[in-house]
Amino acid sequence: MSARLPAILLLTLLAMFRWPGLLPPNFSPVYALAFCAGVYLPGRLAWWVPMSVLLVSDVLLNLHYGVPFVSGYMAFNYVAYALLVALGRRFSARRSWLHLLGGGLLGAILFYLITNTAAWFNPAPGPFAQAPYPKTVLGWLQALTVGASPWPPTWTFFRNTLLSGGLFTGLFVGAQHLIERLDNHETEAEQEAPESSPEAEPTQS
Repeated sequence: MSARLPAILLLTLLAMFRWPGLLPPNFSPVYALAFCAGVYLPGRLAWWVPMSVLLVSDVLLNLHYGVPFVSGYMAFNYVAYALLVALGRRFSARRSWLHLLGGGLLGAILFYLITNTAAWFNPAPGPFAQAPYPKTVLGWLQALTVGASPWPPTWTFFRNTLLSGGLFTGLFVGAQHLIERLDNHETEAEQEAPESSPEAEPTQS
């Protein structure tokens, strides 16, 4: 079995967990989705598969919330997604589970910094609207730590970002390693199986 198909199926499954109410705020699979796509998918697949999956899920979420399909805030998100894919491209799929888990956590931190800087610069529209931040260094630090009304402190979102980034990356990498191990066992079993030899033809006396 090609390693591409299980990876694409797992990435699509991760995107389904973005639906509202399934997970706590900012406890999202998107960090693992983009990072692991960069690790496991070759060439252009590493870019268009996660971006397509995320775009479709974003459109569905925007329909659900009644906000415009495209906004400046979304552009910042897709810059963050692209950076996560690029980060994943720097990791080999053959690296250890712990090494790839660290990469997923780093990606989650980068995503948090980029998207909260975007919220400081250009607050989200619709149901995610909040009080604007002062365009100062202190306002940026506020966006990264305590946030603005009516939302909870952003440090709690950071906690959920790290936890979900680690959890979904760990699960994805573990699943991929298991799939590869099973494939290797099947290949070894096929190579060790004795080849059937044709029956000897009866000799004529």
